[in-house]
Amino acid sequence: MKRRLILAGALLAGLAQPAAAQSTEIIVHYPMPGFFKSVMDQISEEYMRQHPEVKITFASPSPTYEDGLQLMLRQAGTSEMPDVSFIGLNRLRVLAERNIGTDLTPFIKADANFANEGFSEGLLNLARFGGKQLGLAFATSNPIFYYNADLVRKAGGDPEHMPTSWDEVVKLAARINALGDGATGMSFRWQGDDWMFSALLFGNGGTMLSPDEKKVAFNGPEGLAALKLLDRMVKEGKMPSLTSDAAVQGFTAGKVGLFFWTTGGLRSIINGVGPKFELRTTAMPVIDAQKGRLPTGGNAAVMFTTDAKKQQAVYQFLKFAAGPYGASVVVPGTGYVPNNALAPKDDRYLGKFYQANPLFRAGLNQMDLMIPWYSFPGSNGVKVTQTMVDNLALLVEQKTTPEETLKAMSAEVQKLLPR
Repeated sequence: MKRRLILAGALLAGLAQPAAAQSTEIIVHYPMPGFFKSVMDQISEEYMRQHPEVKITFASPSPTYEDGLQLMLRQAGTSEMPDVSFIGLNRLRVLAERNIGTDLTPFIKADANFANEGFSEGLLNLARFGGKQLGLAFATSNPIFYYNADLVRKAGGDPEHMPTSWDEVVKLAARINALGDGATGMSFRWQGDDWMFSALLFGNGGTMLSPDEKKVAFNGPEGLAALKLLDRMVKEGKMPSLTSDAAVQGFTAGKVGLFFWTTGGLRSIINGVGPKFELRTTAMPVIDAQKGRLPTGGNAAVMFTTDAKKQQAVYQFLKFAAGPYGASVVVPGTGYVPNNALAPKDDRYLGKFYQANPLFRAGLNQMDLMIPWYSFPGSNGVKVTQTMVDNLALLVEQKTTPEETLKAMSAEVQKLLPR
């Protein structure tokens, strides 16, 4: 009898072991590892600690949002497609138009606690297209004004009262440049995509396309004012034509006085500057103080798996990453502004963070100016962006005038729009 009991116990243990060891694997892809690797590692480790039945495996990250989008388009419908990817907010529309990605609306409607977890309607709208909730905003940003307080003082400026208009910015940049000793007045990160150009355009109350999205709308006075300002940065502010990486390196080395870039790069800037000089941040001026707005950069967590058994685990991971805990990791680890309304109010997350870290307040204080990063319709969105960047490069290199740039850029973009 005793032997039969031992054998029965062994059999039950053998049957139970696979169930206990069984786990759901979630394959996660993300872009820009320089910004996101450490925060992704931390979020995934905490999620797996709380959910030992889930294993998170990372696919190779993509260097940019555009590269990430192209990878998802190539892998769509194949076994290589990850379960989750973090897609640039301005590229979500491409997925929606091609019906790639899982609508989260049914999961949200069935989630009784969703409304209490800080997901505001405004932030949900950032990843909503065609009536579908394509994702949850994970990291959101706006462009801010970084400055080297030491160079500002040397040039006769007051770090406590920085310029609030672009006229004042350009004049201060010229004075910093005149210091010599390798000092450069300013750098405005126009390279890479259309985001910082849209900051100037939206900052003057302009829009990219007409309401019906059939015609270019940035070819009016708002767009021309944006390009004339960029031209002034070069001519009067003595801004050199640099690659994006070179501009960041110049600023962190203490050679650039005024620097305009995403708040999402704040942690990397802090780490790069170290003790070399006194780093400060403040709000970025807009051309029109009344109508001016700023684009919302960043990305959203998108579900791609169609496996019904896996979808619930993926949904819970998306909500965890985009929720208050995720925000408490992303904000200090990068500089992005909170994408979750609960996080900055709750001391368990970011309630005390902004009091102790004033460099992070610039982006937070500009959140009321944030509007969506424009997403171009049709299949040529990436080409449109590159066309705009190529034309901006000609202007910064002083090979074209603002008027010539606007005419060429408008005509080329118009040809790429859906007909």
